[in-house]
Amino acid sequence: MSYIDGFIVAVPEKNKEAYRRHAENALPFFKECGATRMVETWADDVPAGKVTDFRRAVKAKPDETVIFSWLEYPDRAARDTAAKKMQNDPKMKEIGANMPFDGQRMIYGGFKSISDKGKGGKPGYIDGSVTPVPAENESAYRDAATRAAAVLLENGATRVVDAWADDVPDGKVTDFKGAVNKQENERVVYSWIEWPSKDVRDAGWKRAMDDPRLKDRARPFDGKRLIYGGFRPILDA
Repeated sequence: MSYIDGFIVAVPEKNKEAYRRHAENALPFFKECGATRMVETWADDVPAGKVTDFRRAVKAKPDETVIFSWLEYPDRAARDTAAKKMQNDPKMKEIGANMPFDGQRMIYGGFKSISDKGKGGKPGYIDGSVTPVPAENESAYRDAATRAAAVLLENGATRVVDAWADDVPDGKVTDFKGAVNKQENERVVYSWIEWPSKDVRDAGWKRAMDDPRLKDRARPFDGKRLIYGGFRPILDA
């Protein structure tokens, strides 16, 4: 299964096009380093949570929105090779020097895919989530993710991916640990669902939530600290 570098970023709303161009300009370099896919998505339906949510995760200001993005690699070795190239290449310094957002509040980390269902393609809409899961529940979470993916794919989703924390550093200002109030015995899961459109997503979720295979199932994690939301792709290549 693929290896994922996941990111969450707070971007001033006025900088949406500047951010898209910034990502587009960086794309050839990331592909050159070994990434197989780069996806950038802009918050569209991101609710406020009682305990945690995407905006709080990156300390978003009133005039900022949230980016949910990722890079895909064939495996951890390819990702590590890419990271080494990026670290030593002047192009990366140039990219870092011209970011249209506050890089100190960017959340990032490496995740190993534990469930990847569906064929994907060019989605018109993305559901993104970050979940704290007790380390001993990895197998139970994988089973639950696989079961949920089957239902979602039957109801219009084209791909469902769940990835388990593997190389997730602590940050000075924000990080994945703080995003979900991670406890000592927990790991972070970075997940997304690809849909053809928001309309298909809305209808698909309505049917999925009524499916008996998903009803009355005990969750192998604390759902109150899960952060989730809907995002529109602004770059997918």
